[in-house]
Amino acid sequence: MKNASLKNGSLTNSACTASPQAASLFVPVTGLSLFALASGYLMSLIPLSLSYFELSPSLAPLLASIFYFGLLLGAPCIAPVVARIGHSKAFALFLNLLLCSVLAMILVPQSTVWLISRLIAGIAVAGVFVVVESWLLMADTPTRRAKRLGLYMTALYGGTAIGQLAIDYLGIRGNLPYLVIMGLLLAASLPALLITRGQPARHEQHAITLASLKHLSKPAIIGCVVSGLLLGPIYGLLPMYISLQMGFALQTGQFMALVIIGGMAVQPLVSYLSPRYSKHGLMAAFCLLGTIALGLLTQSSLIELRLGFILLGASAFALYPIAISLACDHLPSSQLVNAAQIMLLSYSVGSVIGPLLASSVSQQQYGLLIYLGLNCILPCIYFASRVFVSTSPRTSVL
Repeated sequence: MKNASLKNGSLTNSACTASPQAASLFVPVTGLSLFALASGYLMSLIPLSLSYFELSPSLAPLLASIFYFGLLLGAPCIAPVVARIGHSKAFALFLNLLLCSVLAMILVPQSTVWLISRLIAGIAVAGVFVVVESWLLMADTPTRRAKRLGLYMTALYGGTAIGQLAIDYLGIRGNLPYLVIMGLLLAASLPALLITRGQPARHEQHAITLASLKHLSKPAIIGCVVSGLLLGPIYGLLPMYISLQMGFALQTGQFMALVIIGGMAVQPLVSYLSPRYSKHGLMAAFCLLGTIALGLLTQSSLIELRLGFILLGASAFALYPIAISLACDHLPSSQLVNAAQIMLLSYSVGSVIGPLLASSVSQQQYGLLIYLGLNCILPCIYFASRVFVSTSPRTSVL
């Protein structure tokens, strides 16, 4: 999930490189875990707390889309900041920018302010993702990169899952939930501010030109877009779908936590399989798994519903790390940040479009599930076709 600036026919910027031994993982992983707690709570809290602040429920898909539009805007702008002030300070800067956006929402509960705040939040979160992912991707082998991505995704989704549970314990009404989120974001920035050793050294990074973009894996880019098309509505609309259409208002936090737990639990499997099997085949398999999960969500049994939410999370959250690993497999370390930011741009495009498309059918029975199903079935067919046309001797079908 990354950044680059598009100018005069090239993606120009600087970023950071370092030997993998020199870069400590404590600061990014600790800060990311606390950020994920806050982010997980906030993403589900926003659509559910609209009525308390006397805002229209129809604002929910717009808030989700504009947040991801902020990701899209922020992705090309992060690398120069990281190059100038370093990973640690940039990490703290973006976390505190996100904190200020949350503060503005509770100080001025108006639709315009909330939309602007979520736009700024998207830019800030783009910065968080770029800093952490580029920090962790600076490993010297695909296997080490896969392991670090697995650690990153586990910390991100584990924190997000626990954050979802706060809906049940801290509620969705009043300013207290937002104050708790602000406290977590402040705590997340402290390791980066207090521990300055162990971050990647600042060096010039080679930019990826527009001509070289054609050499980036198209299935990787499509995988990131599909991930956004799925996760944007899952974060932005699924809580309301569970609460209102499924009639499980009291279990909304639990079900959303199961989605994230599924995403977290699958990461070790993704880390193990990604260097060993065809990544096209893996993405096809997880898209198929998502289709099965959505079928389970049409059932009435609580056991089937819980399993469906877990499998939905496993399928949706597996696509991005596989796609970004595919994109970075054959790139030198000097191009990892820029390649990763292109992946974020791709993810953001899907995340912006997803909630708007899903909201157009979400009022129909199973409308959201049908939307998610189409975004699993069609990519599954595409990725499966890539397995058969691939000429790589390592290609294998799961």
